[in-house]
Amino acid sequence: MKQTGANGSQAAMKSHTFTKVADVKWAAPRGFDLTMDIYTPDTKKRSYPVIIMYHGGGWLINNKSIMDEGAAYLASHGEYIVCNVNYRLLGDLENTVTMDEIVSDALGARLWVRENIAKYGGDPKRIIVTGDSAGGHLATMVATQGHRMAEDGDFNPPNYTFRPSYLPADGIKASDANVQAAIISYGAFNPYAEGSNSFESASNIFWQLGGAQPRGIMGRDYNPTDHAERYKMISPIHLVDAATSRNYPPMLFTVGSKDNLTTPASIQAYMDKLKMAGHDDLTYWVHEGRPHAFLDSGSNAFLGIEFQRDAVPALNYMLDYLNGLFYA
Repeated sequence: MKQTGANGSQAAMKSHTFTKVADVKWAAPRGFDLTMDIYTPDTKKRSYPVIIMYHGGGWLINNKSIMDEGAAYLASHGEYIVCNVNYRLLGDLENTVTMDEIVSDALGARLWVRENIAKYGGDPKRIIVTGDSAGGHLATMVATQGHRMAEDGDFNPPNYTFRPSYLPADGIKASDANVQAAIISYGAFNPYAEGSNSFESASNIFWQLGGAQPRGIMGRDYNPTDHAERYKMISPIHLVDAATSRNYPPMLFTVGSKDNLTTPASIQAYMDKLKMAGHDDLTYWVHEGRPHAFLDSGSNAFLGIEFQRDAVPALNYMLDYLNGLFYA
């Protein structure tokens, strides 16, 4: 496991223009339209690696717009296509969406990219997933649990498989479980523990912010006490396979040193579990002095974050990391 300190790459990078195609509809699970924005660098390469980006917000708030500036920065300072993805939130569809459905949306976006991204100049065989906070959870599930996709997926015992929200015309292939890299920023790795604590109660302000009544994230008929296995099957920290049985992609984990929501200790706990299972292509970067949500667009006086000051150094570090994998 590679660890780097807070003074990671802050390299100044030349910028270039990009083309943005906004609000591309990619699926409509249960009649709920899902869209993504696609950013393509104007550097005339024959094809580009593709970054699939999942936004944060506690699975209850925000949409792809919270990552607009980050997506644009990656496309204008690196040679990567960026797909900034919307997925269903727990409060959508009259507060009936479940966490396994959200994971199915994240997996569906990965399949849509495989089938369609060549039309935008992307290479479907060079896929990177990234996300922050709740989006980090989704990116981790895509990076490590893609083998549980099935066209007739059923999130019930014994297999708890996911039916992606988008199914390619030629079906799901074994290679669709693979991504070539993952960047996980202050990710949430244990929804089971969150459900066992206060996430499903009114004390979690995200329910109010999302305009929804608190309830079980796996559905009103389930709770983490009586249905622990169901919750664990959407919690990456409980789903680590041995490296001898399943390969995971190279993974970069970032976190702010002052993050008290997804703490550095929680990130290290998940990384330690990966390392114990034999997954050693891991990199850890701490953004000194930064709190949660340092990648958000714009500024937030309450959190004390501002995009140019807080996100750009982290994005430069991410680009250096990816360039080492794809352009070295």
